[in-house]
Amino acid sequence: MAMQVGAFEAKTHLSRLLAAVERGERVTITRRGKPVAVLVPPEAAGEMGGEELVQEFAALRARTRPGPESIRDLRDHGRDR
Repeated sequence: MAMQVGAFEAKTHLSRLLAAVERGERVTITRRGKPVAVLVPPEAAGEMGGEELVQEFAALRARTRPGPESIRDLRDHGRDR
């Protein structure tokens, strides 16, 4: 059974959530309704398949700002040319 909790509740009730994870439950932590983390038992952490990893990374990339294209772009960011 998967459980979903907000970040504030997760912080407030961490020991209860860890007990649920020890029982084999999967806990998704959300911020403003969007998933930001998943608590799983250690043995389940390595079970994520390649396709699921790709989907997780794609979702993370969609939520973040694009970075510089290269080291040079990072170095020159904000410099007057």
